[in-house]
Amino acid sequence: MKKIFIILFVSLCFKGYAQQVGKITDPVEWINPLMGTDSKPDLSNGNTYPAVAVPWGMNFWTPQTGVNGDGWAYTYDAHKIRGFKQTHQPSPWMNDYGQFSIMPIVGNLKPNQNSRASWFSHKAEVAKPYYYSVYLADHDVTTEITPTERAAQFRITYPKNELSAIVIDAFDRGSYIKVIPGEKKIVGYSTKYARGPLKNFKNYFVIYVDKAIETSKVYQDTTLAEGLEVTTNHALAVIGFKTKLGEKVNLRVASSFISIEQAEINLKRELASDSFDATEAKAKATWNKTLSRINVEGGTVDQTRTFYSCLYRMLFFPNKLYEFDANNKIVHYSPYTGNTAPGYMFAGTGFWDTFRALYPFLNLVYPSINKEMQEGLINDYKEGGWLPEWSSPGYADIMVGNNSASVVADAYIKGIRGYDINTLYEAVVHGANNEGPISAVGRKGVKYYNELGYVPYDVDINENAARTLEYAYDDFAIYQLGKALNKPESEIAIFKKRSLNYVNLFDKETGFMRGKNKDGQFQKPFNPLKWGDAFTEGNSWHYTWSVFHDMKGLINLIGGNKKFIAKLDSVFTVPPVFDDSYYGGVIHEIREMQIANMGQYAHGNQPIQHMTYLYNYAGEPWKSQLHVREVMDKLYKATPDGYCGDEDNGQTSAWYVFSAMGFYPVCPASDQYVIGTPLFKKLTLSLENGKTVVINAPTNSAANKYINSVTVNGKPYSQNWFSHKALQAGGVINFNMAPAPNKQRGISAADFPFSLSDSK
Repeated sequence: MKKIFIILFVSLCFKGYAQQVGKITDPVEWINPLMGTDSKPDLSNGNTYPAVAVPWGMNFWTPQTGVNGDGWAYTYDAHKIRGFKQTHQPSPWMNDYGQFSIMPIVGNLKPNQNSRASWFSHKAEVAKPYYYSVYLADHDVTTEITPTERAAQFRITYPKNELSAIVIDAFDRGSYIKVIPGEKKIVGYSTKYARGPLKNFKNYFVIYVDKAIETSKVYQDTTLAEGLEVTTNHALAVIGFKTKLGEKVNLRVASSFISIEQAEINLKRELASDSFDATEAKAKATWNKTLSRINVEGGTVDQTRTFYSCLYRMLFFPNKLYEFDANNKIVHYSPYTGNTAPGYMFAGTGFWDTFRALYPFLNLVYPSINKEMQEGLINDYKEGGWLPEWSSPGYADIMVGNNSASVVADAYIKGIRGYDINTLYEAVVHGANNEGPISAVGRKGVKYYNELGYVPYDVDINENAARTLEYAYDDFAIYQLGKALNKPESEIAIFKKRSLNYVNLFDKETGFMRGKNKDGQFQKPFNPLKWGDAFTEGNSWHYTWSVFHDMKGLINLIGGNKKFIAKLDSVFTVPPVFDDSYYGGVIHEIREMQIANMGQYAHGNQPIQHMTYLYNYAGEPWKSQLHVREVMDKLYKATPDGYCGDEDNGQTSAWYVFSAMGFYPVCPASDQYVIGTPLFKKLTLSLENGKTVVINAPTNSAANKYINSVTVNGKPYSQNWFSHKALQAGGVINFNMAPAPNKQRGISAADFPFSLSDSK
């Protein structure tokens, strides 16, 4: 009996040891692009699609299971594929622009999306960031795709068939296709977009096939058109040829927002004479080089997969809208003027989501790409007159806030240089002082905000309390940027003053942020459980913490550290009940909070994602360690249902990746990251400046989630934050992890993170 016990004990120990992942040499292979794809409009587990692309590429490719125009382009529970779509879609709620699709078929030449659709199985599907393959059962065809930034290669394996074919679908809302059999070539454009208006918008494409085209047809929707060229509402083409068993037909595809000629340039530059395998190898190498900026060791298989799958999602948006012309000059289509202009341009991000952690992450790990993005923002302002708050591309009228101020300020404060920051400063000041042509640009309600110190509840401006709180933080960001640029105090003091406007909405009687009427009276009746109304996709339990820049001031309003801690604790203990009367039904964000069994904590949406870190500001950092680890363990996994809400252009993933590193940017536009709890035994961050940050936590485990002590470069470290400047210098951070909290570490006010109320 003793021998059996010893064998079992050794086996279990070995099994536990085997679960620890060592040094990663091929990080791209740890990614599951299907993470988050098991989603639908009333319950998001990510709302993602398997994007086959390179980091920040202008174009992505995805298998399309949904009907044309459906934002849920690919859902894990679907059984049929209608095509392989070139996409620029940031989220299903924003939908797509400039899309077209390619679909191999046999026999039936009907191009209709339902007729051409084929059953498929995940068992015969391979999804990687740099490569996708699937077996289309109804056609006995295997399709493979591999990408570049603006082009892609397809390799299609056909059965023996007298008439194998390919459908090219340019979608509706105005499109063009021309087949040129003599050149084995198809050209066209799509004008379809979901958010606009966009001036002179076209996504031009060119497709080459390496096999002689024997059959050519073009269609106006389902009606066969004459000739081989058609301009109509919905243009499609079918090309066909005879194939042998196992014959591989290769397509080379590229696109451009500028012209067909520019699409040809993009194709020749990015694909050259490369084979499919060569393009695939280059795409894989690009991913590995980019991902290898962070190397994790000593986590479980699931943790490692989740980490790199989240990092993958962070490296797409905003995506490049710029191209290189025949003279290798950087140029872009302008969604504001409809013309081609010099310089950078990006699209596909909403700052309401991504200012919180995605952009701070770029500033820490990939500052060179954010330098390009900042130059793109300059062009947004010059060509459109405003900074975008949701670009998809251009100005989308959705969400609240003026958070471009944070995106601009954080980049400069974190040390990015080499661009026209003074024009961007002019842009953020302009946006702060004016209403825009649409409610999501500039500041809706700015006259009230500047005069009263808040946007009133009773003046027909929706989500007014959320606007007030975000404007106040954005004013802080502008103040910080002004200070960094040595602007005179007489010019920037007004922004510091307005950054304290959050005080005007705090109701001491209830202890919550609350809408306030124009006459200075709080709105009635008030229910902190009511979603929407004065708030954006959340309730007062979520938005009361939206004082990123002055947590000390909020603590004082609530009544001191002990009451602040107790209120934080209550977020997790108040049942997940809700008032959905503003929406007239349960929106998916509400449902995602309800089913997570974490009280009022709604991690599936952005407003409360920083809240778990706030215990650090009031002397009980071990509670941040507890809750941060719980969220990482419970709400993330590299599976189709692996998120707990919308992934949102890298933001929800950025929370995980930052948290796994052991810290989080609670207040962008400051120099600090607030400490949580590291997830891995070792993490190595290779910075662009050549420095390395090594984060060691050798005793880390599921049980040992608490920080007993910290050293930085061998010296004891008691503070609850790290500075960006110190991280940029490189070094070694050692976390001594333990199964019980150290209630003596980080409890002094001198150890607390930055608050504006503490500044001189």
